Amino acid sequence: MAKKAVATLRTGVGKQFTKCIKMVKSEKTGAYIFKEAIVPNDQIAEFMK
Repeated sequence: MAKKAVATLRTGVGKQFTKCIKMVKSEKTGAYIFKEAIVPNDQIAEFMK
């Protein structure tokens, strides 16, 4: 299933999106967690804030 998702992101419409991974510190435990999202290219800066 993941291979199919990657293959569809490489076609025409998929080039408008980027997979972003952000490291965030958990308030409960103090450990770092990773948040992943597929974001449109013009909203990457907002996701990283």
